Amino acid sequence: MASVLNVSGYLFTRIDDPTDLRPVLRERAVAAGLRGTILLAEEGINLFLAGEADAVRGFVAELRADPRFAALTTKESWSATQPFGKMLVKVKREIIRMDHPTIRPEAGRAPAVAPATLRRWLDSGRDERGRPVVLLDTRNAFEVDYGSFDGAVDWRIERFTQFPDAAAAAVGDLEGKTVVSYCTGGIRCEKAAIYLREAGVDAYQLEGGILGYFEQVGGDHWSGECFVFDEREALTPGLAPRQGVVA
Repeated sequence: MASVLNVSGYLFTRIDDPTDLRPVLRERAVAAGLRGTILLAEEGINLFLAGEADAVRGFVAELRADPRFAALTTKESWSATQPFGKMLVKVKREIIRMDHPTIRPEAGRAPAVAPATLRRWLDSGRDERGRPVVLLDTRNAFEVDYGSFDGAVDWRIERFTQFPDAAAAAVGDLEGKTVVSYCTGGIRCEKAAIYLREAGVDAYQLEGGILGYFEQVGGDHWSGECFVFDEREALTPGLAPRQGVVA
């Protein structure tokens, strides 16, 4: 029976003291019996946690009590065993590395598309304005190979720092189209959409990423599974671990 609650979430928000915050969050998480990873940077927080349901939700609620994290949303899934071996809290230069310091989502997001809206666009192949819709996968190539949206553009990048150069080379192909960038949970496609809009592309981000789409819509227009960075390896559109993986 799946009894371990897994949550993932991120928020671009100004953190002036990530180094001071690190031991505070680690102490709270360890005391709650949680395992996983929390990344902190001046631009925000990114977390993947698992544990007993009340403990996980209690930790997230306490985190949201801090005004900096009040807008944090998380996506939930379940497993039969703990998918993480340790509880790590790390301070990074960026919570998702792009190496473009001018891209600052905490100062303002790109427009987002709700999963239900995206499904409607994909059903017809066009948005409400009649423009063709292009899905752009911003994940690394090995992640894409586990599964992706049908017909999505994949630049076969090996790390997210390669995204800006790949985008610059493809801007001409995206002109006159509605581009929806997507990734696992939303963090990469949020930066990607801002970068694309600054390059003149009519770009949007998929709200909640692939996991948010699975949660709200299911597997429509999707083939395969979604890679996740824990021992479950990948999730089905039903947010269950892939076949053959005990989780």
